[in-house]
Amino acid sequence: MIFQALDKAVLWMLVPLAFAILVSGLDDLVIDAAWAASWLRGKWKPEARMFPPGPRQLDSAPQRMIAILVPLWHEHEVIARMLEHNLASIRYSGYHFFVGAYPNDDLTQAAVRSVADRFPTVHLSLCPHDGPTSKADCLNWIYQRLILHEEQKGERFDVIVTHDAEDLIHPEELRWINYYAARFEFIQTPVLALPTSIFALTHGVYCDEFAEYHTRDMAVRPLLGGFVPSSGVGTGYRRDALNKLAQSAANKIFEPEALTEDYENGLRLFRLGCSQTFVPLVHPHGTKEFVATREFFPQTWHAAMRQRTRWVMGIALQTWERHGWKGKPGEVYWLWRDRKGLLANPLSLLANFIFVYGLVTAIWERTTPLSVELCWATFSILCVRTAVRMACVARVYGALFSLGVPVRAVYANALNAVATFNALGRYGIARMRKRPLKWLKTDHAYPNRAALLAHKRKLGEILVGSSYLTASALNAALATKPPGVLLGEYLVASGQLSEDSVYQALSFQQGLPIGRVDVNTVPKRVAQALPEHVVREWSVLPFRVDEGSIFVASAKLPTPQMSASLRSFTALEIRFHLVTTKEFENLTAALL
Repeated sequence: MIFQALDKAVLWMLVPLAFAILVSGLDDLVIDAAWAASWLRGKWKPEARMFPPGPRQLDSAPQRMIAILVPLWHEHEVIARMLEHNLASIRYSGYHFFVGAYPNDDLTQAAVRSVADRFPTVHLSLCPHDGPTSKADCLNWIYQRLILHEEQKGERFDVIVTHDAEDLIHPEELRWINYYAARFEFIQTPVLALPTSIFALTHGVYCDEFAEYHTRDMAVRPLLGGFVPSSGVGTGYRRDALNKLAQSAANKIFEPEALTEDYENGLRLFRLGCSQTFVPLVHPHGTKEFVATREFFPQTWHAAMRQRTRWVMGIALQTWERHGWKGKPGEVYWLWRDRKGLLANPLSLLANFIFVYGLVTAIWERTTPLSVELCWATFSILCVRTAVRMACVARVYGALFSLGVPVRAVYANALNAVATFNALGRYGIARMRKRPLKWLKTDHAYPNRAALLAHKRKLGEILVGSSYLTASALNAALATKPPGVLLGEYLVASGQLSEDSVYQALSFQQGLPIGRVDVNTVPKRVAQALPEHVVREWSVLPFRVDEGSIFVASAKLPTPQMSASLRSFTALEIRFHLVTTKEFENLTAALL
């Protein structure tokens, strides 16, 4: 009896459900077609294609001063590494970091100050009130700190870029934003998830979605008359664009009440007539790495649902309430696409259930010809859509990872549907009780040191940029250096640089602290915490144990093999501290 009733319900829902999914699928095919047409047009008419800038164009573009704004709340575990790494990797000289924190977040303040004390281009911006409030509120106060800095130092920043505490900024990003800022007031660079295991379903969903969205959708939006939304990170605002935002909203550049202030800013600037662009997802000349902000996204169901709930509430519901459906046809069309998940997400979950039910019960044999034809049409579109997504994913993460797209798509349907129901519930309750919507903060993680090394600048580049060495002296050293000899060793041996200067540059490149270790403050028991043969083999010496970590001094750069060997002798977290060769010899002579 129950199964008969269920059969009737499924048969009753089948045609309207298949029709709704067909309409949504055809809508997606419009974007695929526009994307393909744009590519073909570029093949037939190369002059119409948006070519990425080459090294000569990037070098010849007048360098603008750039300020990077980073809002924080309880980010003490990641922010120091984020700043140190990006300071060492960014290939652009005219930039400063302005990092926001709250008075009641002492640990984050301390982490930022530890970097600001060593780098004069890093500035702590303290909000005047306790947190957390919202990301937008924090950004507004950071911007006020920037204005104060300009007044005190007599400087002016021409471009403002937003980033988060977990961001791995591409070394070329600021050069590209600087280049495009000559023509556009709003520049969005691509954002990609860092690669993880094919078995990491939740994070894999982010890999799939951002690979497709920032390959296809973001590139097509301006072509179809739509606005370019900010992704929250890797977004560049020319100063005159921010002035327009301030004038239009009582000096509120970032809307404090908005859950997705980044998305809203793209829409607001579009309506103010500002020129916008999305930087294409391409490899810079001579490299295989995409110019894109990389980061870890949520890796658990709960964390992902929390973030997606905020996205649905902000993009689909709150923006609908605040900005409606007005605008030109292209703008309204993209508002529809950004909000259709309110229907498409639950319907996709229902479609998956009916598909499984149909396989188990062979209900297809009892359906009408119209139902069968509609189901075949939706299935065909699904195959095309899956193929497009797999192609985008394969381009970024490889063919093997793309094989998991169909499985992750089913998982994503469930995740997005639950987030949509959760968003509708929270939004409805907040509106009934006339309460403001609450900012749901996403917890952040940062890549380990091994993953960061691929983005480090070369030692010679840092030596020249830090004025330790001239470009001509570097070229001469590279030409005369014997094969197999490290550049730093050669410069010290030939008397061109002191050992201290080379190690200062290495510290900056590797993101490792450097300084002298006072022999008198190192207890013998700590210095002998590792076996003597390990100390001799790897040239490391423990000098402090604190809060679950063992600090080791070394004149050598840590390698994965070194770290693995040391971990076999201690359960404490190992933190490396660079010292010069001479200082290391003095330490071992006094303590061993």
